[in-house]
Amino acid sequence: MSYPVDIHVGNRIRQRRLLLNKTQQQVSDQVGVKSQQLQKYETGKNRVSASRLWQIAKVLDVPVSFFFDGLDHQPTAGIALADLPLDILNDKEALELLRAYYWTPEHQRRCLFDLARTLGTFD
Repeated sequence: MSYPVDIHVGNRIRQRRLLLNKTQQQVSDQVGVKSQQLQKYETGKNRVSASRLWQIAKVLDVPVSFFFDGLDHQPTAGIALADLPLDILNDKEALELLRAYYWTPEHQRRCLFDLARTLGTFD
């Protein structure tokens, strides 16, 4: 049986791994588990022990608290948010866009942000 916190932690592991453009095999090799085990962690089918989560955090270069961020977050109501998926970072295209955005030089990134904000305004 999967528990919501295990699913959330697993989603955060997957999100970070994809953001770093790493495969399950690469991460599992560095952590010292089989890729099937990492897949079970990512889906929440297997619970991640504290020591294993610490290892995963080191490999993915985040604090352990990263995996729990947003756990208590309840989506707020609003027209703009109603059209978004509940977990937008599980969308591969959104992750690729985010990765590309952060690889863009600062000045160009600011221009992209301004353009996206302008295009997304429908007053």
